Amino acid sequence: MVFEVPTRFGEYLIAAIIIMLAPGPSVLFTIARAISWGRVAAVATVLGNAIGMFILSLIVAFGLGPVLQRSSAAFLFVQIVGGSYLIYLGIDAIRKSVIHAEDMINVNEGKPTVVKSIRDGFFVGLLNPKGLVFFAAILPGFVDKNSKSITAQIVLMGATFAILAFFSDSTWGLIAGTIRESLSTKPARLVKMRKFGGFVMICLGIFTISTAF
Repeated sequence: MVFEVPTRFGEYLIAAIIIMLAPGPSVLFTIARAISWGRVAAVATVLGNAIGMFILSLIVAFGLGPVLQRSSAAFLFVQIVGGSYLIYLGIDAIRKSVIHAEDMINVNEGKPTVVKSIRDGFFVGLLNPKGLVFFAAILPGFVDKNSKSITAQIVLMGATFAILAFFSDSTWGLIAGTIRESLSTKPARLVKMRKFGGFVMICLGIFTISTAF
């Protein structure tokens, strides 16, 4: 596979940045994770999310994009699965916030490990409807169609998008995590913030499923 930079790569970067500036499932999920568990969990989530989005771009590059564009059932399935997973994560976050507030601060009980945060972020990125639409419908418009390396171009642009998303979403996570840590001396507020983070994930999951219909 020979990598070739598309002629409209500069325009693609602008489009990608614009898409990222509009908060979607990935950004809101990262913020919710930062509020619930802090900056480390948020950045680990973003890393998993970026990897998931890159894998999604590879799937589109090697043929899933046209299938999803032609089949409304396939697209509906992806949205329902992605939304359901977000709802599950939100419920799990709320359930774990029910423990005693002091325990949350002293031992971080219920806090996901870095590996689990990466894994959760990976599935959110892989099943992100916004990313799916971008890779399957928008990204191909920037490809040099007369080139012999169309697949390689999509892979390159998918990797670029994932890298940009990592830095963009990490910024959101670090800001939200800093705000959360400033309240860590107030256990009751920390409990409420974790519950709010879980509530945001649930709402985001419901919204993702509802938009499919």
